Amino acid sequence: MTLNQLRYFCTASRCHSITRAAEELYVTQPTVSVAIRDLEIEFGVSLFYRKGNQLVLTVEGETLYEKATYILQYCNELQADCSSMARVKPPLRLGIPPMLSTVFFPELLISFQEEFPEIPVILEEYGSIRACNLVQNDSLDLALINMEQYNIDKFNNILLANDQIVFCVNDSHRLAKKEVVTTQEMAKESLIFFNADSVQNQLLKHRFELDGYTPNIIMRSSQIYTTLQFLKTKKYGCFLYSSMTDKFNGIVGIPLQPPIQVKIGMIWKKGKYIRNDMQTFLNFTKKYYQEHPLTH
Repeated sequence: MTLNQLRYFCTASRCHSITRAAEELYVTQPTVSVAIRDLEIEFGVSLFYRKGNQLVLTVEGETLYEKATYILQYCNELQADCSSMARVKPPLRLGIPPMLSTVFFPELLISFQEEFPEIPVILEEYGSIRACNLVQNDSLDLALINMEQYNIDKFNNILLANDQIVFCVNDSHRLAKKEVVTTQEMAKESLIFFNADSVQNQLLKHRFELDGYTPNIIMRSSQIYTTLQFLKTKKYGCFLYSSMTDKFNGIVGIPLQPPIQVKIGMIWKKGKYIRNDMQTFLNFTKKYYQEHPLTH
């Protein structure tokens, strides 16, 4: 029996639905179902029966729910007490790719800290691939990432935005007026790619290889503003998310043909107990991006 299992069970009990419980907990439905099944196996009882589309607690389920609610409440109080005893409250460690940290995240963080000044947050810049590894080994609590990765199912996640990669040039560049651009055209340009731990690099490399072209990469960088300085010379191109292009004057984002769609989301380790400040941040982030979408 684990705290997460009890938490999933209590949420399903309160919601009368595994689907709604999974949505509230930001986990998959199978994760909730397996947790409940494991509790039933461990205690040798049935915890729910179905009445129409709703889950209803059995007598044994009601007993466990009463005790589990007390345990979870006690653990939350214990966590709060220990945090208040600490001289310095442990910060929430959040990984974020350079491309996202520069443009998308400052406003969210400012809004969060205005509403929850008691919850410290430390941001660490990593590409999405590296950030995922650090979440897995508990070096990070959460990471905002490009979710187009083969191993994304290893993590709990929430989707925050859909976007696409666009080819960016100075608005006086000879390709700036094009409605779409192909790999054949981009292969003739001097290109700036992001560093190797970027998912974007993998997606672009695959696209060029699939079409039989080799990109002419003249620099790899994690610094957006350095990249933009190169674009000002009108001789170079780079790749950003479409939602970023209106943030920079003099830059045009041209959709790829065919497009490369991406999902941007927040991940955390499966099986990790979500402490209160982490849950608060997840709830706030999801609501923030619903009210302030990255793409319109």
